[in-house]
Amino acid sequence: MSYGEIFLWEMMGTAVLTLLGCGVTANVTLRRSLGHEGGWLLVSFGWGFAVFAGASIAGPTDAHINPAVTLGLAVEGSTPWDQVPTYIIAQMVGAAIGAGLCWAVYKLQFDTHDDPAGTRGIFATGPTVPNKPWNLVTEIIATFVLVFWVIQSPEAGPGDTPGIPEFGNSALGYAAVAFVVIGIGASLGGPTGYAINPARDLGPRVAYALLPIRGKGSAEWGYSWVPLLGPALGGILAGALTLVLPAT
Repeated sequence: MSYGEIFLWEMMGTAVLTLLGCGVTANVTLRRSLGHEGGWLLVSFGWGFAVFAGASIAGPTDAHINPAVTLGLAVEGSTPWDQVPTYIIAQMVGAAIGAGLCWAVYKLQFDTHDDPAGTRGIFATGPTVPNKPWNLVTEIIATFVLVFWVIQSPEAGPGDTPGIPEFGNSALGYAAVAFVVIGIGASLGGPTGYAINPARDLGPRVAYALLPIRGKGSAEWGYSWVPLLGPALGGILAGALTLVLPAT
C-alpha cells in the first residue's frame, strides 16, 4: 500500500473516531442536548463504538487509528518503520478534522451552554486528581492493555470473511476492539479520562484551541504531554513484551 493510501484511510478512520467520540462527550456535557447528564457509561460506550466505526473505515490499513497501536505494531514487527510517520501524521490530522466536525454538529449547543469555559473536556482528556507522574502511569497501563490485546488477540485465520482484521478476534472482528475500549473506559478511565491514543487527545486539543467556541477555557497545554507520552510508552511496552514472549 502506498503512503498516500495509508494517509487517506487512516485520516478518514481517525476523523470518524473523534467525530463520534467527541460527539458523545458533547452530547453528555452540553446543557441543551438530549443526552445531557447521560453519565460515564454512555461516554464509555460511545467511545467504544466510535473506535468500531473508525477502525472499520480504516480497515485497508489494518485500522491502527492510534499512534500507540502503530508504535506497538512497529516494535513487534508487523508494521514497517518507514510507514510509521505517515500513519501518525494521518491520525493527528484526522483527529483534528473529526473534532472540528463535532463542533459543527453541536454549534448551537456550544453557543447556549451555561459553562463555556468548561468545554475542553469534550475534546481532550484531563485528570480528576492532577499529578502528572501518576497520571502518566495510568495512561501507560490503560494503553498497554489495549495495544497488547490488539497484538495478542486471536487471528481470523486464512481464507475467512473479508473485512475481519488480521489482528482481531475471529468471531467479532472490529467489534471486539470496541468492547475492549468500553472495558478500559469503564474500569481504568476514571482517573484521566483514558486518552489511550495520542492522536485522539492532541488533534481535538488543537481543534479546541482554534475553534471559535464562545467563552471557551484553556486548552491546558501544560498537561498535554501526558496523553501523548503515556499512550506512546504503553504501546511500545506492549510491542516489546510481545518480542520476549514464547511464540504461540
